[in-house]
Amino acid sequence: MSDRVTSEFWVAAYLRRVRIEGAFAVLRRRGAPEAGAIAVVVVRRDRLAALFLQAPQSAFDTARPGDRLFVPAYPDVFVEERRVDEKLAREIDFDPDLWIVDVEDRDGRSFLDLASAPG
Repeated sequence: MSDRVTSEFWVAAYLRRVRIEGAFAVLRRRGAPEAGAIAVVVVRRDRLAALFLQAPQSAFDTARPGDRLFVPAYPDVFVEERRVDEKLAREIDFDPDLWIVDVEDRDGRSFLDLASAPG
C-alpha cells in the first residue's frame, strides 16, 4: 500500500500553501480524484510562464515513495504562455485525468518539491 495522498487532497493542500505564501492560485482543471497526474503553471510578473509536471517514477527516492516531485517542462523553465497552453493541450489528450493548477507569483515561485537533476 502506498503512503501517497490522493491527488485531490494534494491539490487542496497545495492551493492553501500558495495562498499562505502570498501568491494567487486557482484550480483550472479537476482530474481523477485518487491518482490523476498534476500539472502546475506558474506565471510571473513579466507574463512568462513555467510548466511543472510530475516527475517520472524513476526520480523518486525509494526512502520516500509517497513524495510528489515535479520537473520543469522546458529547459529554460519560463517560456511564453502560448507554449505552455499548447503543451497542456497535448498532455490532456494523453491523460484526460490531468489536474491543472495555475499560480500567479510576481517572482515566479512554484512552491513545489522539485526532483534533483541527475548527476
